[in-house]
Amino acid sequence: MNLSYWERKSWLCNIDFAIVGSGIVGLSCALSLRKKFPKRKIVVFEKGMLPSGASTKNAGFACFGSLSEILEDLESHSEEEVVQLVKDRLNGLQLLRGTLGDTQLDYQENGGYELFGLEDKTLFQECQYKMKYVNQLLSPVFNSEVFSIGNNSFEFQNIHPKLIFNKFEGQIDTGKMMRGLIKKASEANILILNNAEITSISEEKARVSLELNNAEELSVNQVMIATNGFAKQFLDEDVTPVRAQVLVTKPIKNLKIKGTFHLDKGYYYFRNIEDRILFGGGRNLDFTTEETSKFGLTQLVQNRLEQLLSTTILPNIPFEVDTRWSGIMGVGKQKKPIVRRLSQHVCCGVRLGGMGVAIGSSIGVQLANLSIE
Repeated sequence: MNLSYWERKSWLCNIDFAIVGSGIVGLSCALSLRKKFPKRKIVVFEKGMLPSGASTKNAGFACFGSLSEILEDLESHSEEEVVQLVKDRLNGLQLLRGTLGDTQLDYQENGGYELFGLEDKTLFQECQYKMKYVNQLLSPVFNSEVFSIGNNSFEFQNIHPKLIFNKFEGQIDTGKMMRGLIKKASEANILILNNAEITSISEEKARVSLELNNAEELSVNQVMIATNGFAKQFLDEDVTPVRAQVLVTKPIKNLKIKGTFHLDKGYYYFRNIEDRILFGGGRNLDFTTEETSKFGLTQLVQNRLEQLLSTTILPNIPFEVDTRWSGIMGVGKQKKPIVRRLSQHVCCGVRLGGMGVAIGSSIGVQLANLSIE
């Protein structure tokens, strides 16, 4: 498609900051840049009709890690690193809530629960034994005990009779979240171009050249890469795309389940959306296949999700699946996000490790802080 003079002049010329990706990180970065540079031209490029990775495709968990996940992190990270990770996630959630407000987010703090299968008795015992230790580690962050032992009051079956409860965990509506961020961006005179894929980035002496939709050449001052799971296209960093598959049931009468729930070290997760159940995960069934940047569903994962719904989460309760989808996350060997300047005019904020809701706003602000006059 040939662009008109007006289109080029209004949207694609004299760009001070080009942001690649319109998810939580990208829009948070744009809003932060606008505060720093009230009169600069900021354009966000999004390859999809909607944010393409996980920002509108996640489960809407306002969480910072289950007990078993934190214990697993302690095997490959220092205590200081793990505490900082939790602190960053908590600060990111507070920033998001402060930016949009709990009403716009439909934020609900109903608590989070970790379930353990009957075959995970040893894991439960380890978590129970180390709970006091983790609570002490996190005490300076929360000024309170985070984890406690609870009872299975939800009538789940085929699990350990005791659950681990986290009173600080909440849930949000990610669609409302993104609509709120888009509205704020529009009000701040930030341009968002959808179906506008940046296919290559090359740096020149004083500016950066972008290729748009494999056809249009643009010249901009600075580029902020906020594509998370799709970052490999532009940079050589430890960030790998992984797919997460999700389903949502049709409304269930008299649904008693309320809160956010983790199972099998967080590889499965579910929550209520009003009177429905959202259930996702299962990439541990086939890590190789799910290490991909391609959207899609597999029979292996979807069958397992339905099986767990029938045998564990909703035993003896009839349900129907209403819709299914997948999202793409960015993970790596380390949990710490990558926020750095790659060259004189290019920066990145990627590898959110499945914690985009928690840390996306904070990473966006950090990315904006790398900008130069």
